[in-house]
Amino acid sequence: MRVATLSAEDDYEGWRAAARTLAGAGVAAEEVVWRVDGAASDDLFAGERIATEPAVGRFRVPRVFPDLAETAVLHSDPERFALLYALLLRLRETPKLLEDSADPLVRRVEGLARAVQRDLHKMRAFLRFREVEEEDRKRYVAWFEPEHHIVRRNARFFVDRFASMRWSILTPELSLHWDGNILREGPGASRADAPEEDPIEAVWKTYYAAIFNPARLKPGAMLKEMPRRYWKNMPETALVPELMKGARARESGMIEATPAAAGGNLQAAWEALRNEAASCTRCPLYKHATQTVFGEGPISARMMLVGEQPGDQEDLAGRPFVGPAGQMLDRALEAAGVDRSETYVTNAVKHFKFEPRGKRRIHAKPDAGEIEACRWWIEQETMLLRPEITVALGATAARALLGRTVTIGRERGRPLDLPGGGRGWITVHPSYLLRIPDKARAADEFERFVDDLKGARTLLA
Repeated sequence: MRVATLSAEDDYEGWRAAARTLAGAGVAAEEVVWRVDGAASDDLFAGERIATEPAVGRFRVPRVFPDLAETAVLHSDPERFALLYALLLRLRETPKLLEDSADPLVRRVEGLARAVQRDLHKMRAFLRFREVEEEDRKRYVAWFEPEHHIVRRNARFFVDRFASMRWSILTPELSLHWDGNILREGPGASRADAPEEDPIEAVWKTYYAAIFNPARLKPGAMLKEMPRRYWKNMPETALVPELMKGARARESGMIEATPAAAGGNLQAAWEALRNEAASCTRCPLYKHATQTVFGEGPISARMMLVGEQPGDQEDLAGRPFVGPAGQMLDRALEAAGVDRSETYVTNAVKHFKFEPRGKRRIHAKPDAGEIEACRWWIEQETMLLRPEITVALGATAARALLGRTVTIGRERGRPLDLPGGGRGWITVHPSYLLRIPDKARAADEFERFVDDLKGARTLLA
């Protein structure tokens, strides 16, 4: 038996070096015991320790495997190191193994990575800082209990997001301390080490109660995105049960109130959502895209247009539908009598997916996992704007809105009820028109596209 000892629970580089050494020496997966320094071994007969130095010689693995392993290694499953090493050995023999989503080992490792990604997002979404006085200076302290070993991975996010603050993040495993210049790591803490409340929380609770919209209350969806285990760390969640009880009465009051009363809060909520999306890492597309391309348009828009994803020019400009497909859409909207400045335009997927071809970046269609990962953003946009008509431009947009695969030919040009409320209307994506080589057919399809947009306008009227 060989013993591979790693320095920490999230020691990806240590695992990588040890795995290369073992694989280079031809050591089978069942002959390795993986151990974190200081952790007791369950194997009383574990033998030879290995030096975690890369073996001489190199071997290839699919480009996506290092990213997958670097994320999955943060999971709390004690078998994760062994699973990843077993997968590495199989990839040497079957380089395309990761394309087989039905393979049990591939499914399990990908499941670990997805759970870690969710935990990374939960920490970013549900961590709350509280203000404390420290030597005549303010420091902000937060308590969080992650499910997995994600604290170091998330450190850069909080440093970038709160660069001007002096803050500490306390967790049971370790603590992070930022003084505005240097990030330091400390030992784990307990809930009692974090402050209970600060003066700002009263203001925040008042604001949260004001923007809580009972008409959009979906307890099931809320608990899916914000599980109860995180509630104890968030001041606003103490208000939720009472707000839910009074939801029906508040909804009636909202119907009688004028729309202008909530306009300022809606704009602030939309801006906060856009700013949060700018740091989105829900799927790997953010790693190669220039930036998040969020929706734009008036939040009072009665019509929302949803495309597939930003293209090359949108990725560079940071705005949706500004490239060739956007110009085609503008022509069609004008012909249909729809004012684009009065519509809200966005995409189902917020990052540009592409394949490099020399100096060019060629559009690549987002897969089901990427659509699902980004679906959270389009749902939040829809919940904020509550458009009367949402036009899905293409199959990807339709899938994001309906939560299922859609055949454009079958559903095109007829109203549909959307899961979150409002009516849906499906047509083709304007880029489809750009790909038609025959000019006569392209002209016919353009007219049909215009007719679809006229149909949406008529339904709106």
